[in-house]
Amino acid sequence: MDRIQTALFGQTADGQRVNLYTLTNVNGVEVKIASYGGIVTSIRTPDQHGVFDDIVLGYDTLAEYEACHWYFGCITGRFANRIANSRFELDGVVYHLDSNLGQHHLHSAGAGFNKVVWQGATSSGEASARLDLTYVSADGHGGYPGCLSVTVSYTLNDTNELCIDYSAVTDKPTVVNLTNHSYFNLRGHQYASRDGVLDHIVKLQAASYIPTDNEGIPYGFFTDVCDTPMDFRLEHRIGDRIEDDYSQLHEGHGYDHTWMLDPGRLPAALVAEVTEPTTGRVLRVTTTQPGLQFYTANHMTDSIGKSKALYQKRGSLCLETQHPGDSPNQAGFPTTVLRPGQDWSQSTTYQFEINRIG
Repeated sequence: MDRIQTALFGQTADGQRVNLYTLTNVNGVEVKIASYGGIVTSIRTPDQHGVFDDIVLGYDTLAEYEACHWYFGCITGRFANRIANSRFELDGVVYHLDSNLGQHHLHSAGAGFNKVVWQGATSSGEASARLDLTYVSADGHGGYPGCLSVTVSYTLNDTNELCIDYSAVTDKPTVVNLTNHSYFNLRGHQYASRDGVLDHIVKLQAASYIPTDNEGIPYGFFTDVCDTPMDFRLEHRIGDRIEDDYSQLHEGHGYDHTWMLDPGRLPAALVAEVTEPTTGRVLRVTTTQPGLQFYTANHMTDSIGKSKALYQKRGSLCLETQHPGDSPNQAGFPTTVLRPGQDWSQSTTYQFEINRIG
């Protein structure tokens, strides 16, 4: 079978060619990825009746992705999440970054990897298809020190796993935090209208999370999830507690926090599981990253996506494996510092399964 295909997706406003890569496995699962932003534009998986649908939000055209400010499906970096006051200090030097969230810095602002064209190379084996995307971020780009060379590899295998492997090297001390920012609705992206994700059932293998202020800036400590609506160690329907009178749900307008994962877990240990009861689709997540940002699209305003679908508040969810936001300014958080001679690497796997109902 032809496991990977390459087609022209279009040209950017400044004339750069953008490819669209289609990865397919023996089960008919299909993942499409653009070289612009490394964006996962589509994931088609079957439901319990064998009906395929696209379960990630996105757009039909490259121009729409260029104008997008929701980070649909993209590689987020050089630093994902927030950096408070758009500054950090490293080895006694203060670095100033662009502000795009009030006075703060979100997803690397205008220097984000979601707005650049990556170089792609494809390969396939007996049971998988792989896309390697590479990009070099210049020293000083967006205020960050160091020339950072990044590779992100997407591999779709015949066990319905989409594996995302990240690696980076630098020529100067810097900070790095990469993730994928896909928005999921396991019923189908066209169901991502108002509150369309509240019936999804979530389980997170995490005993603590990071409280934030109303701009999503971490307070700098971890909090036990026990006896709070942040406890997903036993599965819960998202809508069951999202409106609880709990300060952190008020601050984030719903779930928009980093859950800290067990540092002693095995590499293949499950960290998150999402089930959609209507279709029986299940999404399982494993990762080497120390944290997982669980976001329920609380800030989404009405947006028209693929096939004229309407995307709205709490119509989708994100499971962004990453280091905590503002880590460069928080001594108690896992370090995001990368130095010359070190090889930064992380890996996340999204597995698509079916829970047959009835």
